Amino acid sequence: MSISVFLADDHAVVRDGLRALLEAQPDIRVIGDAANGRETVRKVAQLCPDVVILDIAMPELNGIEAAWEISEVCPDTQLIILSMHATTEHIFRALQAGVRGYLLKESAGIEVVNAVRAVHTGQRYLSQKISDRMVDDYIHQRQAAQAESPLARLSPREREVLQLVAEGKSSAQIADTLSLSPKTVETYRSRLMHKLSISDLPGLVRFAIQHGLTPLQ
Repeated sequence: MSISVFLADDHAVVRDGLRALLEAQPDIRVIGDAANGRETVRKVAQLCPDVVILDIAMPELNGIEAAWEISEVCPDTQLIILSMHATTEHIFRALQAGVRGYLLKESAGIEVVNAVRAVHTGQRYLSQKISDRMVDDYIHQRQAAQAESPLARLSPREREVLQLVAEGKSSAQIADTLSLSPKTVETYRSRLMHKLSISDLPGLVRFAIQHGLTPLQ
């Protein structure tokens, strides 16, 4: 039986390239794709594919936050991050979210096929440029300091609101996206700014970009 795969990347050319690469394999079929994180979660919840390949820097909901939500609605779906980002911060957060594969776009190619097959069988697959030892050591170091991470101060909903605020959405637009009232959105916004000790919108935007919550436009 073939491995079903869902593709999530905000660049159509990347999705098309991945589709062509994967569908050339006799044991893999691509069953859907999406251009932003929120659309990805919605479609994946309906399809529950075997594997989802996620970019980190996607609009509306970044790949790592999407991974958290996918793990909740489709716990048997395996997750692979395909990203330009190779910092230990990105890798650690991805692994925390349940991601089993992490690939760098610059060295993807056939690695994508290998990663899909590996995570489908329950293995972890990391790009050759990412050392297992480096990741394991970093996870060990970060466990002790987890409470000090600025993002750890925020709830999942506050992180969602932060990303949408940083992307220039109004309270009314955010309320519509998250099915909340504008007043509730303002409450979340005020609360997260207080937790982060950030007093203005430019500061929120810088924080969101630095911590990989939203793509740098």
